[in-house]
Amino acid sequence: MTPATRLRGRLLMATVGIALVAAQAIVPAHAVDGPTSFLAGLKHHTTIASTVPANGDQNPYAVFVSPVTKGRLVQDHVLVGNFNNSGNLQGLGSTIVQIDPASQQLSLFASVPQKLDRCPGGVGLTTALAVLKSGWVIIGSLPSTDGTTATKGAGCLMLFDDQGKLADVWTDPKLNGPWGNMAVIDRGSSATLFISNTGFDVGPAPAGDAPVTSKATVLRVGLQIPDGGKPRITDMTVVANGFGEQPDKGVFIIGPTGIALGPNGSIYVSDAIGNRIVSIPAALTRTDSAGTGTEITKDGLLKRPLALVSAPNGNLLVANGLNGQVVEIDPRRTGDAAQVGAQWIDVDKAQQPPGSGDLFGLAVTPKGDGLYYVEDDVNTLVLAH
Repeated sequence: MTPATRLRGRLLMATVGIALVAAQAIVPAHAVDGPTSFLAGLKHHTTIASTVPANGDQNPYAVFVSPVTKGRLVQDHVLVGNFNNSGNLQGLGSTIVQIDPASQQLSLFASVPQKLDRCPGGVGLTTALAVLKSGWVIIGSLPSTDGTTATKGAGCLMLFDDQGKLADVWTDPKLNGPWGNMAVIDRGSSATLFISNTGFDVGPAPAGDAPVTSKATVLRVGLQIPDGGKPRITDMTVVANGFGEQPDKGVFIIGPTGIALGPNGSIYVSDAIGNRIVSIPAALTRTDSAGTGTEITKDGLLKRPLALVSAPNGNLLVANGLNGQVVEIDPRRTGDAAQVGAQWIDVDKAQQPPGSGDLFGLAVTPKGDGLYYVEDDVNTLVLAH
């Protein structure tokens, strides 16, 4: 989202914020609502807290609920990563904040220098965030030095301990612009991460339509986590490739963003350029790439699908990038029938359509009765319940 658009959003929210919150609470899911719809049960939208730390970082992307109380981490508190710096330049955010949903208090969990030599190009924290049961925190970086992809670096994965101290930086030729929300299988002494990479051969965004490069991947990363020691990477396998990726002046980069676990070791991926949700079979065990997988559903309610999470009813929830809706998908169906419905969770009319460009990370509440999401137009964490 551009600084000018974000400023318009803040000014509008300052004047009509109460009306917008009221509108959110009464906007229903549409299409097919019924006992299988998770979104249909979300009637209220409560702003929890600002996501802006003392250094002024903006544009919250990543959302992850801590599964553990350890060190500075608190179980069920929400961690949020910031992609922009205080000047609202994309790809320069360097902070992770932790928010207590009960007290609505924000605290800084981790901060790193924007120029980090071990991370190619520096630091710009993306939606790729995970908190492990062992207390380790992992987040991706897709950095810039001027807020555009003209100065984009390959980035890295960063490992933090439970005190928020940087413990390691991981780079590899298979890692280039780790971007979307991770799917995580956490076994305690080991873990498997699925991460999308959107930076391969992406250049500056031109004045007109940017070219689409079909080189984005989904990478499986295996971790060993020794008792009392820091995690180490044991293997990396590209399980999907050939997704579209595109530089963009407004949102920095467009590419596969959401990953969620599926049955029998499969995963689901939101293909933003293709405007669809696909399934990657045997992603947990395969030794080769499944290409772009099998299409579950395309177009319809989907408007550039971004972050993707599993709901308690087995459906998928995906944030739209081109309007303020979250769409519910039944992955047991295909085509239009898979799209259960959608709810307008961001109705900021400063964007057209309302909420366009405002939604990124999603996380289901630990009790399974609500949905956390961030609104980057006003830099807040919100609870739908």
